[in-house]
Amino acid sequence: MSNLRDDDVIRCSFCGRTAHEVTSMVAGPEVYICDRCIDDASGIVTSDVAAPSAPAAPRPKRTTAPSERMTPLEIKSSLDEYVVGQDQAKKALSVAVYNHYKRIDSSEYFSEYEDVELEKSNILLLGPTGTGKTLLARTLARVLDVPFSISDATALTEAGYVGEDVESILANLLHAADFNVERAERGIIYIDEVDKVARKSDNASITRDVSGEGVQQALLKILEGTVAGVPPKGGRKHPEQSLINIDTSNILFICGGAFDGLSDVIASRISSSSIGFTASQTDKIDKFDPKIFQHVEPDDLIRFGLIPELIGRLPVISALDNLSIEAMRNILLEPKNALLKQYKKLFAMDGMELHFDEGAIDAVVHKAKALGTGARGLRAVLEDAMLEIMFDVHSKNNIARCIITRETVESNAEPIFEPNKATA
Repeated sequence: MSNLRDDDVIRCSFCGRTAHEVTSMVAGPEVYICDRCIDDASGIVTSDVAAPSAPAAPRPKRTTAPSERMTPLEIKSSLDEYVVGQDQAKKALSVAVYNHYKRIDSSEYFSEYEDVELEKSNILLLGPTGTGKTLLARTLARVLDVPFSISDATALTEAGYVGEDVESILANLLHAADFNVERAERGIIYIDEVDKVARKSDNASITRDVSGEGVQQALLKILEGTVAGVPPKGGRKHPEQSLINIDTSNILFICGGAFDGLSDVIASRISSSSIGFTASQTDKIDKFDPKIFQHVEPDDLIRFGLIPELIGRLPVISALDNLSIEAMRNILLEPKNALLKQYKKLFAMDGMELHFDEGAIDAVVHKAKALGTGARGLRAVLEDAMLEIMFDVHSKNNIARCIITRETVESNAEPIFEPNKATA
């Protein structure tokens, strides 16, 4: 805005004094500042620089009354609305999250145990691809209304090497919290593909494993709780950059991975421990058993390539099972954001009704099961089946209803189009 009023007199942009009322005036692009405002600003900056030498007042703790906190049963019920099956994983997540936020908020409600320090319970989710690990973590953050970010462990490297430092996962959470540090320090971080940073081999190498074991070691302090300096715009740190300090003590970390090959380790351990005349058939397990991850032990993860220190900082280990035919069918129909509901909404926005008959639903499920990619296969099959229909349907006139049949899914046959009877 211009600093010239109707009398064309130059005035200070801050205090409004004219050039005649002050000793000097510094000019900028359509901006002016007088010597008095410069002196005032200099005093403010000097006092702010000297302020850190004084002891900083402790940040007030945010407390939530026990009655306002969701119980584990309520958390699981909310997860049930979006995620089908995986009841054991939902229970483990619900209890761990409930205890985590109770640990943050409720210390002053039980003065009798004031000296007892509760430790953080980070979570490790194991399960084949497409079983809902990421969806569980994202839904959990939505239910609790806390900042949430997803980071990929495959992009991380040990500090000083090409790639992203582990602090970048904190920068992602800070962005999700709109740079509100206090809110970010109560958030949830999901680290995906954590199995990809396993050690390459059990043998010591003359070269550094900068994207495997090096990343695991760099994650240790952040998972446990430390004050980390985070570049506000992400990227790498440099000496002249101002950093934002984030305390990770109250951030819940959920690590997930498919752990391809871990089933062989589990099956080998169980089989070797059940050899002999006294071994029963119930002791043996097949590596293709959909529930094999339920038998995982910390030693199996160490043999897979995770370092013991990292496993110790992920005390809650929960396994997700392979999806059955019935579970995949329910995924299509039951959740609030079920895939079929999404397609029906797309057609409804164009004034048409979309219907899938039972044969079509069965065909989608069986084709997706054959792909072996879990729930992701359902969308792949539907996208392939619906591509030509959604491309051509707008060229047809007077369509009120579109019925998808088994033949439409299996052989891309044309669906049944029912005209609008009112205008027929």
